[in-house]
Amino acid sequence: MVEKAALMLFVFMGLASLAVIRVYGDDSEVVQFSGGSFSEDISKMRALKASLTRRDSVSYPAPPPQVGSSHRVYLATAYGADPTGKSDSTEALLKAMTDAFQGPSNGFLSEGIANLGGARINLEGGNYLVSKPLQLPATGIGNFMIHGGTLRASDDFPTDEYLINLSPTTNSSSSSSSSSQYNYEYITLRDLMLDSNYRGGGISVINSLRISIDNCYIAHFTTNGILVQSGHETYIRDSFLGQHITAGGDSGERNFTGTGINLMGNDNAITDVVVFSAAIGIMVTGQANILSGVHCYNKATGFGGTGIYLKMPGLTQTRIVNSYMDFTGIVAEDPVQLHISSSFFLGDAFILLKSINGVAKGVNIVDNMFSGSSKGIDIVQLDQGNGAFSQIDQVVVDRNVANGMNIKATMARGSVQGNGSSWTVDFSNVLLFPNLIKQVQYSLSTSDGSSFPNHALRNISGNHVVIESNIAVPANVFVTVDQGLSS
Repeated sequence: MVEKAALMLFVFMGLASLAVIRVYGDDSEVVQFSGGSFSEDISKMRALKASLTRRDSVSYPAPPPQVGSSHRVYLATAYGADPTGKSDSTEALLKAMTDAFQGPSNGFLSEGIANLGGARINLEGGNYLVSKPLQLPATGIGNFMIHGGTLRASDDFPTDEYLINLSPTTNSSSSSSSSSQYNYEYITLRDLMLDSNYRGGGISVINSLRISIDNCYIAHFTTNGILVQSGHETYIRDSFLGQHITAGGDSGERNFTGTGINLMGNDNAITDVVVFSAAIGIMVTGQANILSGVHCYNKATGFGGTGIYLKMPGLTQTRIVNSYMDFTGIVAEDPVQLHISSSFFLGDAFILLKSINGVAKGVNIVDNMFSGSSKGIDIVQLDQGNGAFSQIDQVVVDRNVANGMNIKATMARGSVQGNGSSWTVDFSNVLLFPNLIKQVQYSLSTSDGSSFPNHALRNISGNHVVIESNIAVPANVFVTVDQGLSS
C-alpha cells in the first residue's frame, strides 16, 4: 500500500508541474495541467494531441503560376509570342526586351552600364518566327540573357541584318544616353538555335564588352554566322555554325559562301566550336585573340575554302591551339606574333604564310600533326606573289610530324659522308624560306689518324651548305641550320 501511494503521488506531482508548449508559425499555445483529477488531465492531453494533429495536416494551396515576368524572368509566350513559329513573334519579343531593359537595376557594371541583375528573356523551348532584328531598345545595359529556344528569319527578313543584333537602334533617342564607351556589357546568349533562312546573319556584337555566346547552333546564314566588331572580350563557346546543315561530303560544298565567325575586334576567345559549312570558317582581323578546340571542315581547300584566315598583316598576335583543320587550312598575312601548336591537319590541309609587305616575325608553328594523300603537299607553304619575305625574324617551324605530306621547317639537320676535300649538304627540300640560312653549326670527323685537316664553312647559297678542307680525307660531316634566328 505504501509503494502504491508513493507511485500515485509521483504521477500526480509530475502532471501538476507539466507544461506543454506548441509553436506553429507566428502562433504559440500553452496548455497547463495542474490541480485537476487524473482523468481530466488525460482528457486535456488527448484534446491537445488532436488539435496538433489537425494543425499539422492542414494543406496550403500552391501559389498561382506567374504570368508575364517574375523575378526578372520574362517569358516569351506571356507577351504573345507564338512558340509554334506559324505567326510573326517579332513585336512580342521586342516588347519583352523593352520590359527587361526598363526593369529594376542594381547599380552599374562598367561606367555607364546599368546592371539589370541577371534579367532573362526565356524562350521556353519555342520556335519563333522573326521578321526584323531583335535589338535592345537602347545601349548602356548589362547582366542580361536571352536563352532557351529557336529564332527563325522570315522570308522577308532583311538580307543585310542579323537575327540578334547587339548594336544601337537607329531610331532610339536613348541609344546615345549612356556615358559608357561600350554599347553593352555581360550579355549572354545561350542555348539558342538561330536559323537565318539564307537571309543575312545570326548574331552581331558591336562595340561591346564581355559578351558570352554559349551552346548556340547557327545555320543558313549568307553573311556571317557571328560578327564581332570593335569592343573586346567576346567569348564564343561550345557552338556549331554552318551555312548548310551537313556532316561533310556535301555535293554542294564547292558552292558554300559566307563566314562562320568574323572577329573584327581584340581580346576575344573561340573555344570548342565547330564550323561545318562556309567559304571561310573563321576570319580574324583583330589582335590578341585565341582559338582553342576549333574544328573546321567548312569548305575544302581544293574547292577554294579556308578554315581560319588571319588578315592582320604586320600585327597578328593570335594563338591557335588544340584545333582540327579538316581538309581546310590556315592562311596568315604577314604574320607577326602568331602561335599555332598542338593541332591536327587532315586531308592535305596546310598552313599558308602570305606575303603582303614581306614580314614574318615572332612566328611559332610547332608540335602539330599533318596527314595527307601522298601528293607531295608541303605542310607549311609561302605565297610570295606580292613580293618575297624579306623581314624574317624569330620564326620557328619545327617539331611537326607528317604522314603523306612533306615536312617544311626553319631548322634542319643533315649529314654527308665521303672521301675528298669538299662536302655538300642540301637543305632546299626541307627549309621553308628559299635561299636563307642564318646560322650553321657543323662537325667534321675523319677516320684517317695520320691527317689533321683544316676545314671551314665555304658556302650557304640556295640552302646548300658547303664544307671544305685543305686536304682530301675520308670524313663524316654533320650540319645543323637555322633560318629564323634574329640577325
